Amino acid sequence: MGILQNILAVIVVLGVLITIHEFGHFWVARRCGIRVLRFSVGFGRPLLMRVDRHGTEFALAAIPLGGYVRMLDEREAPVDPAEQHLAFNRQSVWKRIAVVSAGPLANFLLALVAYWLMFMVGTTTVTPMVGAVSPDSPAAGGGLERGQEIVRIEGERTRSWEEVNLALIGAIGRDRLHFETRNEGGALQQHTLNVSSYMAQQDPPRPLETLGFVPWRPATPPVIGRVLPEGAAAAAGLQAGDRIISIGGVHIDDWSELVNQVQASANRTLELQVSRNGQTRPVTLKPRPHQLDDGRSVGYIGAAAEPGQWPAQYRRELRYGPLEAVGRALHRTASMTALTVGSIRKMLTGLISPSNLSGPITIARVAGESARSGLETFIGFLAYLSISLGVLNLLPIPVLDGGHLLFYAIEAVRGRPLSDRAQAMGLRIGAALVAALMIMAFYFDLMRL
Repeated sequence: MGILQNILAVIVVLGVLITIHEFGHFWVARRCGIRVLRFSVGFGRPLLMRVDRHGTEFALAAIPLGGYVRMLDEREAPVDPAEQHLAFNRQSVWKRIAVVSAGPLANFLLALVAYWLMFMVGTTTVTPMVGAVSPDSPAAGGGLERGQEIVRIEGERTRSWEEVNLALIGAIGRDRLHFETRNEGGALQQHTLNVSSYMAQQDPPRPLETLGFVPWRPATPPVIGRVLPEGAAAAAGLQAGDRIISIGGVHIDDWSELVNQVQASANRTLELQVSRNGQTRPVTLKPRPHQLDDGRSVGYIGAAAEPGQWPAQYRRELRYGPLEAVGRALHRTASMTALTVGSIRKMLTGLISPSNLSGPITIARVAGESARSGLETFIGFLAYLSISLGVLNLLPIPVLDGGHLLFYAIEAVRGRPLSDRAQAMGLRIGAALVAALMIMAFYFDLMRL
């Protein structure tokens, strides 16, 4: 069921992103007086097709991994002299630039609208409060203490843990981080955390763990909220609603104590005392080994805690009026665009490991998880992926929109286009680069599995 949800979620996400991107090209081409022959979502054989009054074919094709807008163009096929003024290649360089740039710009516009809706409807989050701080860590050295609220990082306002993590991801490679916190009395404090090439080459990035602190969380009782059907917990007969009283005779008060015991006990038998419906019963549990993303192997039982209740003073709802939400959406779109561009630059300079590249498998998994987490999370993921698609398409690599824009920019400066030979060579190099990136992303996807 989870795999099916992932597939459906990624089809919806890619379908929306591709349609919006190609519609940008299509809409501007029409406004520039260019004849559009086909607007296709997907590649391969069309599953559905209709033709409008302008003679444009609208197709839904079998392979939902892209799309295209085919325009009248003398470089692809002979054009009737009576229609040559409608051909793409006959347009001014500025019209061609407008048509090509319209696709990525449509993706940024989609992200802006998605964030606007999200901010206007409202998002529920929790205050980013510092929890336990490890001794001799950068956080401890910078004076962070349990119970402080993180107000700003590098001057950027942080209202939620999402914003904290985004700010820290953007700081990859720095040797010093500046925090501003608020203590329980309301006083603001400045902190400087000394690090060395912060999170450079980490895969996956561990923003808080690297600094040496964890988020503050309310105490979570050791009560099981959900059991996976194929896990060790289900095999031992544990059920949702069970309260773990003790492990090996040692009393358990918090879910974290259970997690620590389980993770340290892969393939070892644990004797539990469990309370169910007012009765106490013994349960024998054997955690199975599970490999984490960082290579460590820990015990795993396939059970989740019953969600704890956050105190009202730590819950925060971010909701804005229609006009204020526009400003918030513009800021979020700009900051996520800058984060994406910065991440690409840091990957090229070696600060971020190429193994962080994600392909269709990871996108499908994250799309499914975001859909299961609720509409708010799904819309946020859609917006971020739309920005990523827009940025990637603007890279100056022939084959991508950015490569075509590079050719047209050179033409605008020189007053004449590059030779057909030079453009063909650029396209071959661009195709090889894109193919290599796709193979790498797919390889890293498989490694994550």
